[in-house]
Amino acid sequence: MNKKLLVFSLLFFIAFNSMLITSANAYTYGDPNKEEVAEAYKEMLVKLDEEPPNFAESKKIYEAVKEEVDMHMGAEPSEFILAGIDSEDKEAVIENMEKLLVLNIARRLENIEGKFTEYDTSKKLLAKAFATYEALSPKVEAQNPELDQKIKTSFDEALNALGNPGLFGVGKKESDLEAFKANKEEILTSLQKEFKLKSLEVGHFSESAIETESSGKKEWTDISNFRNWIPLILLVAAIAGVVVFTIRKRNRK
Repeated sequence: MNKKLLVFSLLFFIAFNSMLITSANAYTYGDPNKEEVAEAYKEMLVKLDEEPPNFAESKKIYEAVKEEVDMHMGAEPSEFILAGIDSEDKEAVIENMEKLLVLNIARRLENIEGKFTEYDTSKKLLAKAFATYEALSPKVEAQNPELDQKIKTSFDEALNALGNPGLFGVGKKESDLEAFKANKEEILTSLQKEFKLKSLEVGHFSESAIETESSGKKEWTDISNFRNWIPLILLVAAIAGVVVFTIRKRNRK
């Protein structure tokens, strides 16, 4: 009997310890779930680099994300991008797609500021902003390696500024809105200058649009989501049940 209790106690310790490790390691960008506009940009680059440039396929790729772009940024960006494709102006298409990605980063970062106290949402939006920048990073790095590293560092510091809800207070880190704003400004100012945008104003987005962005499948390592505690709670309950049953059975003898 004592051996069984020892085994179940060990299982409980391993399960609980693994959750503590998760708390320490979950403070990352996590899975950004891919930013569709950035993925479209990368796919379009491949098609436009063909000889001759494949404008027909590039148009199909863009049209797959056009509805989302129009919904969040208005019709103007799509009009310029599609006009460039129709006139087979490769450089114009690439340049306008790059500007679109910068605007998308600005949109994500602005949404974070509006939802700053909601850690899950903020972390996911920052991951999407970073995924968008990763698509632009090769060009920035080729032209200015120091700027590329500077922007990536600002993203890291913006992530730190989000804080961490921790696990029952373990590993908790307070958020810092002012630090986030400073890093957001550093990122956007650098990108605006690098890609020669007159303005990063992308319009206003509805609450429903922000909620749509923050919905969907979350990481199982999202410790602030109660649903992710259910497996551990069930495990603890099962172990407790076995322990109680074992003790009662022993007392009956």
